[in-house]
Amino acid sequence: MVQKSSDGVFSVRTKEINEAEHQNLASSLKSLAPDFEELRFETIGPTVGKTLQTKSIQAIVFAVLGISIYITYAFRKASLPVASWKYGLATIFTLFHDVIIPLGVFAWLGKFKQIEIDTNFVTAMLVIMGFSVHDTIVVFDRIREKIRTSNTKNFIELVNLGLNETVVRSFNTSLTAILALVAVYFWGSYTLQYFILAMIIGIGVGTYSSIAIASPMIIEFWLHQQKKK
Repeated sequence: MVQKSSDGVFSVRTKEINEAEHQNLASSLKSLAPDFEELRFETIGPTVGKTLQTKSIQAIVFAVLGISIYITYAFRKASLPVASWKYGLATIFTLFHDVIIPLGVFAWLGKFKQIEIDTNFVTAMLVIMGFSVHDTIVVFDRIREKIRTSNTKNFIELVNLGLNETVVRSFNTSLTAILALVAVYFWGSYTLQYFILAMIIGIGVGTYSSIAIASPMIIEFWLHQQKKK
C-alpha cells in the first residue's frame, strides 16, 4: 500500500521482507524516480510486535503504579473529608479515560486506514498520561488548598471553588500545547504525524476530564461516605 502525505513524502507498506528484498525494492524505486531518497525503513514482525507489546504494558503499569503512590502521598493531608487514596483512584480512572479514547481512535484508523501502532504511539500515550495527571493534580491541589483555608465546610462548594479557579488556566495551557502540535502536524515531518495526532487527541480529552470526570468522582466518593453515616 502506498500513501502520500501533504509534504510529498510517500509511505510504502508491504508484507514482511528481508534485507535483499528491501534493497531490490529501493533499487526499483530509484530507477523509477531518480530523486528517490529513503527516510526510514522499519520491520514490524511477530517478534518485534510481541516485544513492543510487552515493553509497552510494562511501561504503562509502572507509570500507573508510580502515579498512584505519588497521588496518595501528595494528598495525605487532604484525607478529610475524602481519603487520600480516593484522590489516587479518581486520577487513575481519569487516566484510563484519557488513554482509551486515543486508543479507540487509532484502532479505528488501523482498521480503515491501515495505521500501525509503533513506539512513537506508545511514547505519545505515556506523554498523554503525564499531561492527564498534571491537569488532575492542579485541580485537586486547588481543592486541597480550599479545604485547608476556606471557612465553608460544604465539600461540594469547596470543589466548585477549586474548579472555578483552575478551569481557565487548564484550558489556556492545553490550548497553547494543542496549537503548537497542530502546527507541527501540518508543517512538520510526515513520520511524526500520527504521534502528533495522538497527542492532540489525548491532551484535548485530558483537559475536560480533569474538570468533568475527576472532580465529580471525588464528590461522589464524599456523597457515598455521607450516606453511610
